[in-house]
Amino acid sequence: MMLASSGVKVHIALGVTDMRKGIDGLAMLVQGVLKQDPFSGHLFAFRGRKANLIKILFWDGTGLCLFTKRLEHGHFDWPAAGHAGGTVSLTSTQLSMLIEGIDWRAPERRWKPAVAG
Repeated sequence: MMLASSGVKVHIALGVTDMRKGIDGLAMLVQGVLKQDPFSGHLFAFRGRKANLIKILFWDGTGLCLFTKRLEHGHFDWPAAGHAGGTVSLTSTQLSMLIEGIDWRAPERRWKPAVAG
């Protein structure tokens, strides 16, 4: 799945985020903790403590959007937290791999469902 075009910057928030936060709470994190502009058109990705839920906040030109995905099996591979408020930049291709549950640092599919339901 391609969420971002090739020219869009993707920022991965280091560490874990409280996944109870919605659009406004995450936008405030982008401004206050990450020191970025949530209305810049960049994508900001956050991961919860269990590592199976990801939220991506982005401005589409008319409003803030929130993309959420929960993996049914496995976890999202995330960079180690160097310091609070830090980010790591990804390419749109790396983001696509991340969203699919593939380790974007060493791409290889790990799991495929055997049976529906």
